[in-house]
Amino acid sequence: MGRPAGEWSNTWGDGSEAGPVSPPVDPAELRAALEAVAARTATGDRAERGGARRRTAGRSGPTRRDAQEREAGDREARDDGSGADVHEARERAAGRRSEGGRAKRDRRERAGTRGRARRDTDDEGIEGADTAPEPLADPEATARAICLRLLTGRARTRAQLADALRRREVPDEVAEYVLGRFTDVGLIDDTAFAGAWVDTRHTGKGLARRALARELRQRGVDAVVVDEAVARLDPEQELETARALVARRLPGTRGLDRDKRIRRLAGMLARKGYGEGLAVRVVRDALDDEAAADEAGDADETPWRAWDGPV
Repeated sequence: MGRPAGEWSNTWGDGSEAGPVSPPVDPAELRAALEAVAARTATGDRAERGGARRRTAGRSGPTRRDAQEREAGDREARDDGSGADVHEARERAAGRRSEGGRAKRDRRERAGTRGRARRDTDDEGIEGADTAPEPLADPEATARAICLRLLTGRARTRAQLADALRRREVPDEVAEYVLGRFTDVGLIDDTAFAGAWVDTRHTGKGLARRALARELRQRGVDAVVVDEAVARLDPEQELETARALVARRLPGTRGLDRDKRIRRLAGMLARKGYGEGLAVRVVRDALDDEAAADEAGDADETPWRAWDGPV
């Protein structure tokens, strides 16, 4: 197939000179050289792709925004015809963008502050009656809508509704007319409100007449109506309620000395509107009954004695 090693010639077949002839290449060396070239090519391709990605990421980040700002500034400089420097126009465009962001943040902060103010000024459960006043196109219709909305959840006194209308800047004569109409049809009834308030607050919270009268006066109920409402509470019923309150709290004070138990339980009754004399008397009676019950229980126990019978 080929010439043996060392028999290569640099002459043509006719004997003419053909120039220098390179010696034959070893196949193993040729294969190794090709593999090295392929490895260098692959490494260069990966490096080039990584650089391209980094350049692309850089263009898609702040550089693109900067280019947009510069273009906006250039357009402004060209449009106004004032011959202002392009650099100054770019700075103005960037400044407007920063001021716009600050304005948005300020609006959000003001909106949050108004929301907190509305939540913090809830007047005894009157929701929605504390909104910012606006010019009223129809004051009478506005007053009726406010009253109906507030009376939907629970009963209100006339004074509470009048305060809500005053905050919405409803004219006084219109407010009086609407409140009078609601009173005539029975939607506003301070007498019924006071009676229901005494029943529910005494039964549910154990409040005495003095505390109930204070709460009704705070809600604008007339003094005569308040006196009539609390007078319906029977003194014996008030005493039984005080005893029940002490009996419920008495076990929680075990382990304390007698004087401290008296102060703690009497203070609880005083906060609910009971007089000092009645409170102390009820607490002492409860402590005496407890001590008597403890002694009776100890006497009923059979004493232990040693067994002396047969084993």
